[in-house]
Amino acid sequence: MLILSCSSKLQLLEGVLRRGLPETLMVHGGLMNINRGNPGGYEVLVDSWPDFKAVLLRPRKEVVTDNSDLFSNMHAAFYRDLGAYRALLESPGAINWGHTVYIQGLQDGLYEASRDVAKAKGVQLNLETYFTFFHPDPMLSLCFPRLDPAMKLSSLTASHVDLLNVTWAKGGNERSRRYLASLIRSFPSTCVLDATGCPISWNMTDQFGTMRHGYTLPEHRSHGYYSIVTIVTAKRLHAQGYPSFGHTSLDNYPILIKLIAEVTAEFPSDL
Repeated sequence: MLILSCSSKLQLLEGVLRRGLPETLMVHGGLMNINRGNPGGYEVLVDSWPDFKAVLLRPRKEVVTDNSDLFSNMHAAFYRDLGAYRALLESPGAINWGHTVYIQGLQDGLYEASRDVAKAKGVQLNLETYFTFFHPDPMLSLCFPRLDPAMKLSSLTASHVDLLNVTWAKGGNERSRRYLASLIRSFPSTCVLDATGCPISWNMTDQFGTMRHGYTLPEHRSHGYYSIVTIVTAKRLHAQGYPSFGHTSLDNYPILIKLIAEVTAEFPSDL
């Protein structure tokens, strides 16, 4: 196990991971943030260098101040060889199994390998599945919808965190509030403000470059506001060199139907 801290090696790794998109999405996005000031306070572990077969992004020890805080202890993983990934997790000090840990990744077998290593450490690892969407070039094909003149595009600010916390399905507590506040402070976000300056629809990015935590207040739905904030965020990320991707839960049927419709329109079938 190696902690990769040399800037030239991290830049080289970023280029290698970019060529592996979309499988490398979260690790690549997180590494881009590390190479651009590291606002999330992350570090990179590899099984070996330069011929690496597994990569793990984890928060630095000083970032995790609460051992039971899931939101501050998120990891992202990618492997070229599943056995190497398993061995990396088993390496002493790679993961603090005494903490609440969240490991994200897109590859088959990643959960099973993580679960088995966690079980051997006496830790139960739960599975959370989601739908991941990735757009290779939002600048070319995503059209910007018309915005109601009474509304204004902006970015989220610290004054909005309480609204986000009470409307997020996993929010409503001090840990989630602290997590959302850190995302607002450190990473790009987009929102639509009403005439009073209150957010009615928003979209955020996280430490792995993921578009997430999107929401539209119920009374403002079906007006295209979420499409606006998503497209604005996607284009903003793309302009900065980041891949444009996000997650949604498998039971979020309105978003899934919309995503499928957009993909079908962009890539129509001949059948």
